[in-house]
Amino acid sequence: MKNKDLIRQMTIEEKASLMSGGNFWNTQAIERLGIPSIMLTDGPHGLRKQGGKADHIGMNQSIPATCFPPAATLANSWDLELVEDVGRSIGKEAATEKVSVLLGPGLNIKRNPLCGRNFEYFSEDPFLSGKVAASMIKGIQSNGISACPKHYAVNSQEHLRMTIDEVVDERALREVYLEGFRYAVEEGKPKVLMSSYNKVNGEYANENTHLMNDILYGEWKYEGVVVTDWGGNHDRVKGLLAGNQLEMPSTGGITDKEIVDAVKSGELSEAVLDERVDRLLGLVFETTETLKKEVEVDCEDHHLKAIDAARRSIVLLKNENQILPLKENQNIAVIGDFAKIPRYQGAGSSLIEPTKLDNAWDKLTETSLKIVGYEQGYKRFGGRSNNLMKKALTLAKQADIVLLFLGLDEGSETEGLDRTDMKLKENQLTLVNELGKVHENVVVVLSGGSVIEMPFVDDVKAILHTYLGGQGGATALKDILIGSFNPSGKLAETYPMKYEDVPSAPYYPGLEATSEHRESIYIGYRYFDTAKVPVLFPFGFGLSYTQFEYSEMMVNGTSISFTIKNVGEMVGEEIAQFYIKPLSPKVFRANKELKGFVKVHLEPNEVKQVTIDFNHQAFAYFNIEVNQWSVESGEYELQIGSSIDGIRLSKTVVIQGDDADNPYDQELFKHYYDLDISNIPDKTFHLLLGYKPPNPYWDRTKKLEYHDTIFQLKYKKGIGQFTYFSVILIQSFLRLIGKRSTAHNFTFVLNMPFRQIERFSQGKISRKMIERFLKVVNLGN
Repeated sequence: MKNKDLIRQMTIEEKASLMSGGNFWNTQAIERLGIPSIMLTDGPHGLRKQGGKADHIGMNQSIPATCFPPAATLANSWDLELVEDVGRSIGKEAATEKVSVLLGPGLNIKRNPLCGRNFEYFSEDPFLSGKVAASMIKGIQSNGISACPKHYAVNSQEHLRMTIDEVVDERALREVYLEGFRYAVEEGKPKVLMSSYNKVNGEYANENTHLMNDILYGEWKYEGVVVTDWGGNHDRVKGLLAGNQLEMPSTGGITDKEIVDAVKSGELSEAVLDERVDRLLGLVFETTETLKKEVEVDCEDHHLKAIDAARRSIVLLKNENQILPLKENQNIAVIGDFAKIPRYQGAGSSLIEPTKLDNAWDKLTETSLKIVGYEQGYKRFGGRSNNLMKKALTLAKQADIVLLFLGLDEGSETEGLDRTDMKLKENQLTLVNELGKVHENVVVVLSGGSVIEMPFVDDVKAILHTYLGGQGGATALKDILIGSFNPSGKLAETYPMKYEDVPSAPYYPGLEATSEHRESIYIGYRYFDTAKVPVLFPFGFGLSYTQFEYSEMMVNGTSISFTIKNVGEMVGEEIAQFYIKPLSPKVFRANKELKGFVKVHLEPNEVKQVTIDFNHQAFAYFNIEVNQWSVESGEYELQIGSSIDGIRLSKTVVIQGDDADNPYDQELFKHYYDLDISNIPDKTFHLLLGYKPPNPYWDRTKKLEYHDTIFQLKYKKGIGQFTYFSVILIQSFLRLIGKRSTAHNFTFVLNMPFRQIERFSQGKISRKMIERFLKVVNLGN
């Protein structure tokens, strides 16, 4: 231990106190021993440091900070240098504010398009997620502070996230849900990692010895600290035993006593406690020393960086007849509420107070384009308005080109609440339809951090997806529209034709007690590409104002090289993607998987040779029979493409593997081999898991207990239902007064277990008080 002498001087009570926060955002200080407090605060796409009263759900205002594009947007850049630079800038702002730990990046896998927090996550693919996350971690930590990748692990839904049991087979867990974290840990080397609220296969993630001891600390050799998500502690002693060091926020000493009692009773070895204290002290002293240095931030320079990050992440999805970029001699009508009031970030704990904020209308009117006018077109939060539509149609008739701004509103994507569908508001879709009747040159500009359905795709000339552009997104959009910058973003997730095509759709979200991942490894393109299901836009897709030609592919041991030429007339950047396709696998597998990528800058007619490295692990799957990664011997096709559907070059290689036994009988697992994913029988899924999962529904007849959720009051007559509907009433009131994002985040309260009331109130509402309340609730049934 690095801090052995200091730890010897500490009492058990002092050691225990360090294991929980000193307040909402800070760790506990021990002044007599010179142990300072450090601050942890929200990211991940900017600094959210609250200047006044602290909260977790974004209700109270934060100090101004640069709002960079969120993860869902940045991932579309596929630009590791760019992401690292964004991380460096965010980390610098954190260091300026004496923040030791920035809570980000988020890299949970986008299992389903309806997850309310997908805007905070990078991709449906673990390789891309892990590589981008590692780059952001390096950038943040270059300032001497710590990043904190989250949420470890399988945090796939917001619905009942604090208690839901994510039931997933070991192979899918390793190949899909943990692989991104492995890259983040092994390559990014974060000093802190955040555990998730949910259970994984019956155990809370923070207490899950398989996730923590076996994999994180064991296989990956993680050397940092694990912190709970805020209020994510279930059993403090079990969390310590599994490898957790820090519980946040403060519980007012409630869980300190649990640790002290466990040491005195012998349930928890003091040596284990000392090891946890030592790791935490290492973080405290290292980051405190770093923050002694004075750091200055140039807010204007960071705003320019935010613009550049958005520019390189915008995705051109359609450009019929090269209608974009816009020409100076064209009359342009600007329609849509998002043109003046941008959607630039999601809602919840990542809500940044920007230092400045651009909007598209202002930026477009500063150009030499002939803008004939603006109309709102629709009500932002839904509801028909014939007057708004009539004005929009009248304006459209005066223009050569209609720029139509559409998107998801602020209440559609938020922490604490999942989406109900993949649709835009009906009034927006109606407006697109009506505009199509009076105008043939409609260019749609989309805003939103999640996948949406696009029934208008064949009826408009162009679609430019900005995702969520951060505070400089409107300037970035302007640069793309006028052609001063060539779009180079590509989708980090698949866009299905309709929600019913999504492999997890029949099982998402989890019902009440469990969320069953019956689709196993078949997430995103791993399903669509393998099952040959038509999609709206494939993984890795994105257009450019120029064209690229691929040639001269060569394989040299563990690297693959090829040339790319810009055969168009405009400077541009191409994202070349490397996929591996097993040609005759005996184990059910995806048709191909992403194993490398590179972003290449090319002047017109310029040619570059590109090399992508890979290793033996790239051919592996996780074999549950031997509990390790295995490689099947045989032929594999190495593919280079502009998207998963745009393969340009390929070569076949023969790989010698270990040929471990196939754990899957083809007849018993027929549904997985035949890609009949929407109809996985109980027997097959239980066989895949290796155990029978619990009932997905709560037992409504049982009495509510300390670890049950406030949501369950809904099913208890009398005071129970009165309390539940009181919370719903507060939500409705917040919506009424315009606090829509906060209202949605108020679902955090309903998702909370009763145990967290005592801890969040720091004992002001005691366990005895809660148990008395539950006794009254249970009397009514």
